[in-house]
Amino acid sequence: VSDNITYSTALVTALDNVTSLSPTTTQATNDTNITVPHKCLLLLYEDIGKSRVRYWDLLLLVPNVLFFMFLLWKLPSARAKIRVTSSPIFTTFYILVFVVALVGIARAVVSMTVSASDAATVADKILWEITRFFLLAIELSVVILGLAFGHLESKSSVKRVLAITTVLSLAYSVTQGTLEILYPDAHLSAEDFNIYGHGGRHFWLASSCFFFLVYSLVVILPKTPLKDRISLPSRKSFYVYAGILALLNMVQGLGSALLCVDIIEGLCCVDATTFLYFSFFAPLIYVAFLKGFFG
Repeated sequence: VSDNITYSTALVTALDNVTSLSPTTTQATNDTNITVPHKCLLLLYEDIGKSRVRYWDLLLLVPNVLFFMFLLWKLPSARAKIRVTSSPIFTTFYILVFVVALVGIARAVVSMTVSASDAATVADKILWEITRFFLLAIELSVVILGLAFGHLESKSSVKRVLAITTVLSLAYSVTQGTLEILYPDAHLSAEDFNIYGHGGRHFWLASSCFFFLVYSLVVILPKTPLKDRISLPSRKSFYVYAGILALLNMVQGLGSALLCVDIIEGLCCVDATTFLYFSFFAPLIYVAFLKGFFG
């Protein structure tokens, strides 16, 4: 009888412990991505085999390397045509495309060499911010130069545009970097490694919506009364370029919005847009503005 009483007491105690722990365990599983990482989160930090190289970095590296090799192959003929035309805008576009490809390669290569320590995590995020700074500066420069094509034929005008976009991009990147490093988004973390979260879900959503509106406005400009008041670009490729970036930001905004309401599948949307932007932005500029010129 004593044994039965002891066994019953132990069983009740064990059940009480399970009952008291169960809500905490369930909450830990639901409130974080650390316990059960989603496949779209896993993609961002999983290493290839036993190496310290992440699949994500390799995915971003390969397209940039291939495009950079293409630029080197086209370099002799491109330089010859630039000398003949002496157009500061075409020269600027070509240099910007080279910079985009090089920065993408440098970020991926350096990121592959860092470990998962706290210091390395911060270094990786700084690399992302530097890359984003260059890409945004180039992105804004392309829009302004494209809209003002034919009006900015002097080197000093082009330099002023680049200076303005550099300041704007620096302000954006500093804000994003501050949020990313000092206030990392807990929903974008995995194991002991905080992945780059682009300033967090809310900043990502706000910036995506802003750029979506900007590029959408550029696309519809020829359909507005402004077409009779200002000289707009006649190249169809310019509006295709703006339309693609508008679509990209729309999908990215949708993914960010889903993350804001704790729907982890939104991460799949932003994974796709991040890959496309950081891997194919330079080829997009080349096809939209330089392919017809260089052949």
